[in-house]
Amino acid sequence: MLFENMDRIVFAGDSVTDMGSAQPVGEGLFDNVGHSYVRMLENMLGTWYPELKLRVTNSGISGNTSRDLLERFGRDVVDLKPDWVSICIGINDVWRQFDCPAMADICVLPEEYQENLEKMILTIQGRVKGIFLITPYYMEPNREDPMRKRMDEYGVVCKKLAREHGCILVDIQAAFDGYFQHRHSSYVAWDRVHPNQIGATIIARQFLSHCGFDYGHMPG
Repeated sequence: MLFENMDRIVFAGDSVTDMGSAQPVGEGLFDNVGHSYVRMLENMLGTWYPELKLRVTNSGISGNTSRDLLERFGRDVVDLKPDWVSICIGINDVWRQFDCPAMADICVLPEEYQENLEKMILTIQGRVKGIFLITPYYMEPNREDPMRKRMDEYGVVCKKLAREHGCILVDIQAAFDGYFQHRHSSYVAWDRVHPNQIGATIIARQFLSHCGFDYGHMPG
């Protein structure tokens, strides 16, 4: 298992991460951590590895672009002194280009997206045990769909930065593509972005595949 006792894992992102979490930082009792893949991860880590006390923190805010996340990165990530940081951002960078195309000032193009993401990485690199980069995704199997095609460009940026900076890449688009060979995307999300609990579980499973998570682990 990648994580060690008393590690703090901070998940930064947009609504896909947020999903009703307490603001600006969600953690601890009740529903403060929200209902996203972050909740699923906390559930699974706490169930399979009860001997590890892990502090799971949700720093997602709905509607955020990479520009927004960068602006609050110090307060909502760095200042929390995490051991591990997960960054899942970029969906709104792309989405705003399609649902608000005339509002060019709020659209984050690939060049800026790369700059924003790299600044976040460099801010925490060497101060944490590791950084997870989660690819933005669009639950559209047709890769020629304009928004899917655009989203894939941002996924390429994630992959490039992960290679260059030694981050752990979590390819969520690939996980959904595999799942949609068997089920229609509406089974997971009607808007092809915000996952239901099945979708959240798919994300959590893909994340844990990079953590040495053992489904056969039995606490001694």
